[in-house]
Amino acid sequence: MSGKAPGRDAAARTVQVTVNSESHAVPADITVRALLGHLSIREDRVAIERNLEILPRDRWDATRVSPGDRYEIVHFVGGG
Repeated sequence: MSGKAPGRDAAARTVQVTVNSESHAVPADITVRALLGHLSIREDRVAIERNLEILPRDRWDATRVSPGDRYEIVHFVGGG
């Protein structure tokens, strides 16, 4: 027997982040682009602010989600 509490491994593989003022448990060690997929948010026509700074699209693959990150994801809507 490993001596670990049940469910502890599952909790260790997630981190808490805030997206648009809502708390989410997301897989640990994912990129911002993968975060969008996890949240079922389409990549086209969105802008992302991470911890009060705009995150350029070309950095989404290189930026890892960290515990406590705060994201604002804005969807652009066309119309006229």
